[in-house]
Amino acid sequence: MSHKRIPKRKAAIAVGGVAALGAAALLLPQANASQDGGARGGASTARTLKADDADDLAARLSKLLGDAFAGSYYDSANRQLVVNVTDVSGDDNNVIVQAKKAGAEVREVDNSTAELQAAARTLRTKATIPGTAWAVDPRTNKILVTADSTVTGTRWDRLESTVDGLGSGMATVKKSAGTFRTFVSGGDAIFGGGARCSLGFNVTAGDGSPAFLTAGHCGVAAQQWSDAQNGAPIATVDQATFPGNGDFALVKYDDPNTQAPSDVNVGGGQSVQIFQATEATVGQQVFRMGSTTGLHDGQVLGLDATVNYPEGTVTGLIQTDVCAEPGDSGGSLFTQDGGAVGLTSGGSGDCTSGGETFFQPVTTALAATGATLGDAGAGGQQAGDGQQAGGDQQAGNDQQAGGDRIGGGQEAGAGAGDGSDAGSADGSGAADDQSGADATNGRASGTGHASGAGNAGRSGRSGLTDTH
Repeated sequence: MSHKRIPKRKAAIAVGGVAALGAAALLLPQANASQDGGARGGASTARTLKADDADDLAARLSKLLGDAFAGSYYDSANRQLVVNVTDVSGDDNNVIVQAKKAGAEVREVDNSTAELQAAARTLRTKATIPGTAWAVDPRTNKILVTADSTVTGTRWDRLESTVDGLGSGMATVKKSAGTFRTFVSGGDAIFGGGARCSLGFNVTAGDGSPAFLTAGHCGVAAQQWSDAQNGAPIATVDQATFPGNGDFALVKYDDPNTQAPSDVNVGGGQSVQIFQATEATVGQQVFRMGSTTGLHDGQVLGLDATVNYPEGTVTGLIQTDVCAEPGDSGGSLFTQDGGAVGLTSGGSGDCTSGGETFFQPVTTALAATGATLGDAGAGGQQAGDGQQAGGDQQAGNDQQAGGDRIGGGQEAGAGAGDGSDAGSADGSGAADDQSGADATNGRASGTGHASGAGNAGRSGRSGLTDTH
């Protein structure tokens, strides 16, 4: 992220690897794709929508359809919202027709939202086994259950038996080659108590002080965090939740004059301005930034995911196919048009073979901590060298991407010098897997941040931190 108090942020480093550069290239051409209005010639003609617009439409249709609503997802290929419905035979109020007129593609399915939620509760009661996870997949209208490589023998038998007991067509099980764990070591890097993490998004705390969000397992690993390995602390944990109902922490900068703009540094002299917190939509394209692996993209696979880490169960997460590795925890998950979506929690696999990854929704973390986007969410806030957080943002080389501009006005990372210093204070990273305190209640609307750069300047922290 762009932490203006720290001179070393002036040092630019490359985003890690060809894959990261490929993801960065996707940000520019695809960001130009915005809602084109779509064809509205008939009641059954679905509109073409941006993912954020599709999410808004889904929320409205959920209320309109009531019990008939059985989830929705974004068809990214056709840029359309697909809405699942049940019990349409008694549609006396023509809500299905209304849904189609609103611009959604309507699909009749077997499993209702209530039935899927009941199945998830059964899994929680009977199959809370370390190394398992589940989330509702509206594309298949089933619960997607995943078991990592540690789920074998009697534990596998127990999982299969529980899934079979849910009934035919209610859930599917797939095996993961990796092992579920939190990704310790991340965007811009931060360090605390022997752990390396990444900063997710800059926020303003409820008392008006500058702060950032990161993973909760980072927040319970250490109380104070630095922007340099063995460096002086620059931020202190205010709230942290892990495991339990989320994986998030609010960390306040020790210097109350810290400028913490809302952007994500994607390397190569480019940054993405963050304007608001955004709810994830299944099928939506998302980007993840972390200091270990840099920038990668993928799709949202499921919502309200439950993950059974070795340290305990975490609920309410987002499941994706975006790769991540140790050190990426806490890093930012965002959209090409400036939506803050999630904080990297954990998963399995790596950025060579792929795997499953899980993210803490930013909206939930904001509501729990009482934080707001960037500088109290001010639309006109100054956001770095020549960048302004408002409507169209100027960012160096004047490359336009949708309504936002993405380019070279922001520094591209941290970690200059001898390689022991791996990132700036606002790094988005992954701390340790540990249980911790519950966050307090509150509300907020968004977060912003700039995640740090790729592989340069990292040393001695390629794996999970196992002692604190």
